[in-house]
Amino acid sequence: MPLLQLSLPQNATSGGDPQTQLELWLQEHLSLVGPASQLHLPQFKIGTLESLVQLSEELHKTDGQLDGALAKVADIIGVLHEGSPAQQAFSKKINDRSEVDYVRDFRWNSNKYKTEGVPLTELSNNITGEALSLDQDVRTLFQNYQNAKSTLASVDRKQSGNLSIKSLHDVVAADDFVLDSEHLQTVLVAVPNSQSKEFVGSYESLTKMVVPRSAHVISKDDEYTLFGVTLFKKFVPEFIHKCREAKYTVRDFEYSPQRVQEERQEQQQASQQERQLWGEVVRLARTAYADLFKAIVHLRVIRIFVESVLRYGLPPNFLTATFEPTNIKKAKDALVEKFGYLGGNAFAKDKAGKIKSDQGLGEFGGLADQDYEPFVIYELKLY
Repeated sequence: MPLLQLSLPQNATSGGDPQTQLELWLQEHLSLVGPASQLHLPQFKIGTLESLVQLSEELHKTDGQLDGALAKVADIIGVLHEGSPAQQAFSKKINDRSEVDYVRDFRWNSNKYKTEGVPLTELSNNITGEALSLDQDVRTLFQNYQNAKSTLASVDRKQSGNLSIKSLHDVVAADDFVLDSEHLQTVLVAVPNSQSKEFVGSYESLTKMVVPRSAHVISKDDEYTLFGVTLFKKFVPEFIHKCREAKYTVRDFEYSPQRVQEERQEQQQASQQERQLWGEVVRLARTAYADLFKAIVHLRVIRIFVESVLRYGLPPNFLTATFEPTNIKKAKDALVEKFGYLGGNAFAKDKAGKIKSDQGLGEFGGLADQDYEPFVIYELKLY
């Protein structure tokens, strides 16, 4: 369930400390998971009205970008720790705390994001740039891991298949071949077990210059028998053609100790590469998730501040709260019932108590029924 983050003008509540009254009202009138807490806004350099309006539009786009980036990293974490919800949850910790706890106790990181004298647009761009760069790093490394995983799967398939397709480096030996001969060559043929007798009885006549009685069984599995046949090199192409016509599988394999060793190392190297990249992407995804989430929260604080100044004016003293409702729609309905007057005519009600748009808004009147809220409020998604 997403968190809601709310900002109201200082005079939105009455009786006692306004911030305390807001938190008490939220807890008494909404069904919440845990307490409502104040969202602390730092003292930002406000700038001009024009710059705030422009930044508001940019932050709307950035919000969606970074939320998509965080969702992608969450998906990557899910793939890396498939079947292990505990590991997935651990990988989404923010400074060793849950996302909810981090947001409830949020304090602006002034060591990393200095606010004094820094224009809001510059501050926002710095945070966004770092976050998107990190997102790209994770995507690139994860793609490298996926490639390594595919390579390992391909190598493993060669190890686990039948004799017509599997790698032969652990099947054959030097004694199975005629080596260092100027004229003779040993050809490997995988024959279906049901055709083995037929092959033994006919291989010598498939082409000329096949060495008589040279066919020997090298290995056998549930589906195929691997034969070695020796013949003169000149007639190897024709022999291969005849074997394929008979539905026998000729294995393209030329024995050399170096090649056998290379194929043995291929699986080991593919496995090591996959495990190494898995470890690297696990660490980076965990770091990226935390850093992206923190960037989103910091940018959200800027956005809430900007929207509050545009809505409620100066000085920038606002009532703020972060809370987790059990039902988003019911919570928003209750908030509109209480604070809908802040929207003025743009958020008026008809006789039945339903929200209606101000006809005077013209083409913008529909916003009251759609995205427009009478106060500053945003959902913060959790993954």
